[in-house]
Amino acid sequence: MTPFVAELVGTTLLVTLGDGVVANVVLRKTKGHGSGWIVVTAGWAFAVTIGVYASNAASGGHLNPAMTLGLAITGEFNWALVPAYLAAQMLGGILGGFIVWSAYLDHWAATDDPDAKLGVFCTAPAIRNPPSNLLTEFIGTFVLVLGIALIVTPANLQPETGFKMGLTPLLVGVVVWAIGVSLGGPTGYAINPARDLGPRIAHAILPIPGKRDSDWSYAWVPVVGPILGGALGAVVAQMLSRVQSPGVATPGL
Repeated sequence: MTPFVAELVGTTLLVTLGDGVVANVVLRKTKGHGSGWIVVTAGWAFAVTIGVYASNAASGGHLNPAMTLGLAITGEFNWALVPAYLAAQMLGGILGGFIVWSAYLDHWAATDDPDAKLGVFCTAPAIRNPPSNLLTEFIGTFVLVLGIALIVTPANLQPETGFKMGLTPLLVGVVVWAIGVSLGGPTGYAINPARDLGPRIAHAILPIPGKRDSDWSYAWVPVVGPILGGALGAVVAQMLSRVQSPGVATPGL
């Protein structure tokens, strides 16, 4: 499997399962309707874990433009590979949105709330204030990239002293779960431009009965915030790595 295919498959799985748990909770007449925020955050954590497991060996399991760009900015990822990774991630986000729409085909018409339908595909703020929403997404993605970079280190992943390498995707999922339950309330924690923009495009294209517009006036927030937060998180992680272990670079996923 090539890195492009790995990122495409991994991101598709991530969005299929992540948007799928939202659909299960918010759409009417599903088995999981109304099951709440903990179910959503757990589902997204598992979705990330599975997506990273599926792609890690071939591509490093980025599945997130903020991660890819952050690693490229710090010199830990080849800039020449960035366009292909971003394209695969965005296509995966769109494809995942299409799959979730298909899986819940009978529930769109059964759901009256157009905001709930949009919320299956992308995030929206609880209180709409773009500067504050941007800051929330910035902080969430900063924590994501910094947390992953500091957890996924040789010291933590040597069987003699810590976890086995094979547990890396599970640890990434734990970070995402923590962000969801702790920082996800204001904006729904996109923390990933492909996870938000890709399915948002799917929402705009798909023939969903009773849907609203795709909220393009807000769409820039879960793109710009994560990219800026991820870049700073990668830079700070690299600085801390050099302070703690001179000459040892923080590895990517």
